[in-house]
Amino acid sequence: LETTRIYSAMGLLKAGQPLMAIRPFRHPHHSVSDAGLVGGGSIPQPGEISLAHKGVLFLDEMPEFNRKTLEVLRQPLEEGCVTISRALRSTNFPAEFILVAAMNPCPCGYRSDPRRACTCSPPQVERYLSRISGPLLDRIDLHVEVPAVPFTQLAEMPPGPTSADFLGQVLIARERQTERFGHRGPSVNGRMTPRQVRKFCHLRPDAMSLLKAAMEELGLSARAHDKVLRVARTIADLEGHEQIMPQNVAEAVGYRSLDRSVWM
Repeated sequence: LETTRIYSAMGLLKAGQPLMAIRPFRHPHHSVSDAGLVGGGSIPQPGEISLAHKGVLFLDEMPEFNRKTLEVLRQPLEEGCVTISRALRSTNFPAEFILVAAMNPCPCGYRSDPRRACTCSPPQVERYLSRISGPLLDRIDLHVEVPAVPFTQLAEMPPGPTSADFLGQVLIARERQTERFGHRGPSVNGRMTPRQVRKFCHLRPDAMSLLKAAMEELGLSARAHDKVLRVARTIADLEGHEQIMPQNVAEAVGYRSLDRSVWM
């Protein structure tokens, strides 16, 4: 209903579709302006992040976006809404979306590729990666490096787990989260407040030592520390553990690959 109201106000509902039945998927071009992404105008209107409310916002080739434009994502990612202020009034638009972004490892795209040599110099790679700021990276839960896929794997296409297989795990984990927070709390672990993180993310001594070592080695911020705990709590829920195990922390830290490649 919230998403339907946004699309109705923008005149984007399709003919014969009075209600949004499918979650939105928005993928703006990297030339999008600040106002196009977050909303704006003399009469404030919602932007792409509000059109992706309760759905997915996909940013392909993330470093190609204007750095200033990307920085305006900080507040919406943190609060789930965006405030557009003008001289006479201030307007608040909902913007609770899942951010999915993709990028190459370097300008030429062949860094760490075993089959082709990278032609980028270290300063070029550094400039390319630095287009995404540390504070914005802190607000992204998972950083996953996807290596080149060999031809044999592409040709054989070995069968893997289906979406239905994963669905069962996810539903069980969601039930655990509902029991943990109650119906008035956050719907998922990713929305836990810092106080709730301290309350529900208890670590065993060996897991605490592992997290401490990772914090010192990677130089993680306090926000990234809480992100790791939220992800570790979710991994433990998926595996059916009431307590966060050391391997859950190790896996959550492993999803901070950009912290290692950009800042080390």
